[in-house]
Amino acid sequence: MVMPRPRLVIAGTHSGVGKTTVTLAVMAALKARGLVVQPFKVGPDFIDPGHHQLVTGRPSRNLDGWMLSDAVNRSIFSHASADADLSIIEGMMGLFDGSSAIHDQGSTGAMAKQLHAPVLLVIDGSAMARSAAAMAAGYARFDPGLEVQGVLFNRVRSEGHYRLLQEAVEAATGLAVVGYLRPDASVTIPDRHLGLRTAIEAGSCDLYDRLAQSAAETIDLDRVEAIARSAGQWFEEDRASQAAAGRQETVRVGVAYDGACCFYYQDNLELLQAAGAEIVKFSPVHDACLPEVDLLYFGGGYPELYGAALERNASMRAAVKQFSESGGAIYAECGGLMYLTQAIRDGTGGRYEMVGVFPAEAVMRKSGMTLGYRMIETTRACLLGPAGTSVRGHEFHYSLLEPKGDLAYACRLTDAAGQPVGQDGLMLGNTLALYSHQHFRSCPEMVVHLLQAARHEKAIRRGVKKG
Repeated sequence: MVMPRPRLVIAGTHSGVGKTTVTLAVMAALKARGLVVQPFKVGPDFIDPGHHQLVTGRPSRNLDGWMLSDAVNRSIFSHASADADLSIIEGMMGLFDGSSAIHDQGSTGAMAKQLHAPVLLVIDGSAMARSAAAMAAGYARFDPGLEVQGVLFNRVRSEGHYRLLQEAVEAATGLAVVGYLRPDASVTIPDRHLGLRTAIEAGSCDLYDRLAQSAAETIDLDRVEAIARSAGQWFEEDRASQAAAGRQETVRVGVAYDGACCFYYQDNLELLQAAGAEIVKFSPVHDACLPEVDLLYFGGGYPELYGAALERNASMRAAVKQFSESGGAIYAECGGLMYLTQAIRDGTGGRYEMVGVFPAEAVMRKSGMTLGYRMIETTRACLLGPAGTSVRGHEFHYSLLEPKGDLAYACRLTDAAGQPVGQDGLMLGNTLALYSHQHFRSCPEMVVHLLQAARHEKAIRRGVKKG
């Protein structure tokens, strides 16, 4: 089936150019016009999609050229954009930056080509004039298969400066210059060591309202819409099967969700639901006890910033440890792994007691981070499946594990180039904790294995009670 799907990729010339601020401003302004805006994010990111959702009122989806196949990316786009008036896809890093220095795999540009979507290029115009034309021309012509159709300037202080930039770019390139945003600390989301502050910390939507007003004042939203509507017709594809097995007995999955644990791909949660999970959210920071569940899922986040609060919640920590020791299935990633260790050391002298499933401490480094795409392959049967199961994901953390006893690993890791980068997947009984974040759509079978493990343990507990 062929149908219109207005869509636009907002890309930056480089990291730090302010494309997230611009993206949020455009989304907010278009929503204020009464449009249903579907957000997407290119690359392995959890923070920007959270802000997208607060702005648009719709879950933001991750699209990724390395973790996911072209067919899966197109399926995700088709499914999420079906009832939207317009889709905005925020890029990552610079337009051409991806998993390789010599080809475009994993880049924003490659994703724009996959989706046949026009590109609006964000340029920091704060310290240039005619040079902006050279920059815009270079980006527009670098890849002939890419449709760079417009330019939007960020951090431009005056209308006069903007007119100089606009005249230079339009005279030299023919690209549409659609406006600018002024530098404004009141509409800037603060940074921290893993990126922007999370949406869960935003507290109110005043920021997004101010961004919408700023965009309406200095951006030609009609031209932005026109570029999005210039995208070619979309060939609807059948939604790929999300689970490798039919629905079985419902599994109640406790998903940790608060400031300490809030990094989840929307598609991961939906895959669980499609395979028979009922999602039950709880807070390791605020709740005194666990809900009645069959599987616990601890995502990433900032547990090091909530160390004191997590330590104070001794009843929750004891409940999680008891759940693990009784054979309950627990799956954790990154910040979730840190929570399951004996303690977190925050790098400033603070040490906070954690759950204590694994004999190790998570130690924050003041510099140096682990970052990159990862392929995990199980070396033994575990919650993800039998030995040889492969899943794609990424790592992004400043902490390191300091062992305090014997640790057993269930997976080996390779990077985007296929080079070995160590082990992952701490395993103890039915508890599996990885530093790497997995995208479940890269291996939907793992969801089936996760839920099967929970059903098996549930049946054992049920049998024990009957006995």
